[in-house]
Amino acid sequence: MDPGILFAILAALGWGVYIFGLKRFFGGYSAAQLAVVINVFSVAWYTPVTATRLDPVSVPTFDELGVVGVGVVLTTIVFIGLGFVLFVEALDGGDVSYVTPINKLVPVFVLPIEIVLLSAHLSALQLVGVGVATLAVYVANYRGGSLFDPLRRAADSRPAQLALASAACYAVSDVGKRVALQELAIPTTLWVPVLFVGGTLVLLPLAVRDWRPVRGHLPRFAAMGLLVAGSEHVTSVAFSLVPASIGSPIINTQAIVAVVLGGVILRESQFGIRLVAALLAVTGVALIAVGDVGTLVAVAG
Repeated sequence: MDPGILFAILAALGWGVYIFGLKRFFGGYSAAQLAVVINVFSVAWYTPVTATRLDPVSVPTFDELGVVGVGVVLTTIVFIGLGFVLFVEALDGGDVSYVTPINKLVPVFVLPIEIVLLSAHLSALQLVGVGVATLAVYVANYRGGSLFDPLRRAADSRPAQLALASAACYAVSDVGKRVALQELAIPTTLWVPVLFVGGTLVLLPLAVRDWRPVRGHLPRFAAMGLLVAGSEHVTSVAFSLVPASIGSPIINTQAIVAVVLGGVILRESQFGIRLVAALLAVTGVALIAVGDVGTLVAVAG
């Protein structure tokens, strides 16, 4: 098996377990506090990687980044934090198997942002992908009845609204990541801890307002921090070894992992329908990723 594919599979498993773990083991904590504590442990786990693999020469200076570059970094950090808070709120009010497929529609929001800000072009395959991914929301809300009942249910569902808002925030942050890692050339081994530390600083004021003692659950937080640090690392390695058209669809099967864990372990209702919705969401993401690569090849040709 290609090493890049193996790392992508590990990333999918890691993020799927992470989503399930947030729902299963951290009830009662605010989203901001969860992010802060998990990020602190993630930084601690990831520090040896940065210390041993970061080449100081590759770190861009403030002058090289410029005001716009610094703004991109800060905007990315803020929207990652906001996306996480909204996602945890969605999980608090809804099942893992319901919220996750909807939250995986990030590429649907990424496309218009890239078209407007980065002058990207939308291919026919990407349009199909958007349609398939959007269908996932319809299926996740299907309970029978009239044709428009699932749409009304999605519009009225607070968890669905929060999951979609979270996806939109993650879309902004994903575009920011692309700019930071490609145009600004920030090394991955620096970028990962910057996200962790920046997210902690952004959410800390919110976290301290509703802080609960974590001493009794420190092993859980430490395990989640290790899981996040490891998942971020293998995700970066996967994208460095295989094209996005291969890595992205595999990594986004985390939605299926989370849905299966929620349905089997937590015995959430509508498991079959939500599994279909997760498959549609992943398929839509795959078509968008493949279409994006096809567009780039056509432009390069």
